[in-house]
Amino acid sequence: MIEAPSGDILGPQRLRVATYNIHKGVQGLGPARRLEIHNLALAVDSLDADIVCLQEVRAENRREAQFFERWPTLPQADFLAPLGYEVAYHTNAVTKDGEHGNALLTRWPIIHVRHEDMSDHRFEQRGLLHAELRVLGAPLHVIVVHFGLIPASRLRQALQLRRYIAREVPLDEALLVAGDFNDWGTRVQRLLRVDALKGFEGERTLTYPSRFPVAQLDHIYARGMLPLSLQAPRGRVWRRMSDHLPLIAEFQLAAHAR
Repeated sequence: MIEAPSGDILGPQRLRVATYNIHKGVQGLGPARRLEIHNLALAVDSLDADIVCLQEVRAENRREAQFFERWPTLPQADFLAPLGYEVAYHTNAVTKDGEHGNALLTRWPIIHVRHEDMSDHRFEQRGLLHAELRVLGAPLHVIVVHFGLIPASRLRQALQLRRYIAREVPLDEALLVAGDFNDWGTRVQRLLRVDALKGFEGERTLTYPSRFPVAQLDHIYARGMLPLSLQAPRGRVWRRMSDHLPLIAEFQLAAHAR
């Protein structure tokens, strides 16, 4: 999406960012469940995003690998990455059959990757993935999150995220926070819209459930760049692949000297 022009000074550029809960690459329950990871790979490529933030990404799952003949041999983050993209992944949850977590796919170089456990109780394993990228010669921090199902947990996780940002991300460096916040209301949004971190204003862009969206559980927040547009694709194909729709945002990134 972004092509750096020649010369020492780079003008304003557009940054296209997507966040998508892929539901572990499988839809349905029991013997009738179907493998969607191959369709998701095509879908992620079609998003043409510079940065793709993913939740519920499986590193491995022995049970599903035995059930599905076409189960990929690669971890899902690597399997989904379009050609030329760098990949960051960290496990949030470990089960008896495998593990899953958050992932980041990016056209830009990854400089550092960090993880912080955000589990609020023993029934839900949650975490944040923090990657520092080098974009147009300047740092861009991207944090991928997947908050809990219990309202009180989400509020505590929002406060933990704020503390993490204050501790780990310099105020003068650009920041993106994206993911599945599982928040049906606005309390988490209000808690996060501080310290120059901004979400998109106006009418909600509905992402859940994918078949008949009634809520926006997925969000993209930014600092140090201008929000331009926000959308969620619709249609039968998108409804089949996950219980969430992807959320796609475009930003104008300030000029940087190299």
